[in-house]
Amino acid sequence: MGTSIPLILIAAVGGIAVTLQAQFMALMDKQIGTLESVFITYGGGGLLIGLAMLLSRGGNLAAWQGVPWYALSAGALGLVIVGTIGYGTARLGLVSAMTIIIASQFISSAVIDHFGVLGADLKPLDLYRLSGIGLMLLGTWLVVR
Repeated sequence: MGTSIPLILIAAVGGIAVTLQAQFMALMDKQIGTLESVFITYGGGGLLIGLAMLLSRGGNLAAWQGVPWYALSAGALGLVIVGTIGYGTARLGLVSAMTIIIASQFISSAVIDHFGVLGADLKPLDLYRLSGIGLMLLGTWLVVR
């Protein structure tokens, strides 16, 4: 457990960043619209990562050709993620939108793990995981209702 503490902290920082991004996206969505807020979000992120890659002399970008074709859709999926976060949060509120998003992530992740598709390690659903998903769905219903 001791060696996983830094990983847990990194994941927690990521979770907090998602929450803050959702709220900021909702504010922009209300003021300027969904497409515009996604453009600002991706444009700003693109500039920052471009600068970071420039400073690291391009990193390992040349190896992109060895990546499975379907993995290259991650950028387009990111647009869907950012757009739905901003749109949903602006209309449902932060807690409801994030609860639905997180529950959907868990369920789709469980399906991908269960069948071992898209490069995932095979991790079949068992009674414990199914029970956890059921409790999560109940919790989602309680939060959103």
